[in-house]
Amino acid sequence: MRKYENGQDKSGQDKAPVRVVCNRCGKELKLENGILKEGCLSADILFGYFSRRDGVRHRFDLCEDCYDEIISQFRVPVETAENTELL
Repeated sequence: MRKYENGQDKSGQDKAPVRVVCNRCGKELKLENGILKEGCLSADILFGYFSRRDGVRHRFDLCEDCYDEIISQFRVPVETAENTELL
């Protein structure tokens, strides 16, 4: 869950977050000057036609520990690859 100080900028984009909390465990994630300083899965999904949630948007954040717990339960493992450059 992300909280923004003043909503959105002129282009409609969210401004830098002032608080990020894991939706699963409630842990507050480390932020410095609006930059997230630890691992986080940020999900934003708009359910479309033929789903049980037609037209509903879900947004949530998971800390790295909660992400690890959830993917450990997958029957089909996630695909992984190493990136040599991080931006």
